[in-house]
Amino acid sequence: MNKKIRNEAVDFLFDAILCLKNREECYLFFDDLCTVNELLSMSQRFEVASMLEDHKTYLEIAEKTGASTATISRVNRSLNYGNDGYDIVFGRMDKKTP
Repeated sequence: MNKKIRNEAVDFLFDAILCLKNREECYLFFDDLCTVNELLSMSQRFEVASMLEDHKTYLEIAEKTGASTATISRVNRSLNYGNDGYDIVFGRMDKKTP
């Protein structure tokens, strides 16, 4: 993990997220925490990761999500050379690309 983001404030945020109990609580918390664009950007990257895991092409992903090829490439780099965070989540959830 990137040591630049490991600090008490980030720990506090992650602890808050971990205490959320359902999707509705997530909507309420993230609506207060993030701008609409921040939340949409995060959800777009997650959707891109899911589609890459499903072996979709960059063109298919760009057409469905509206993500730029630069964004798709960054997500792909995280999937291939990152900390396996996406793999942890995909392994724990019943992953279905929206």
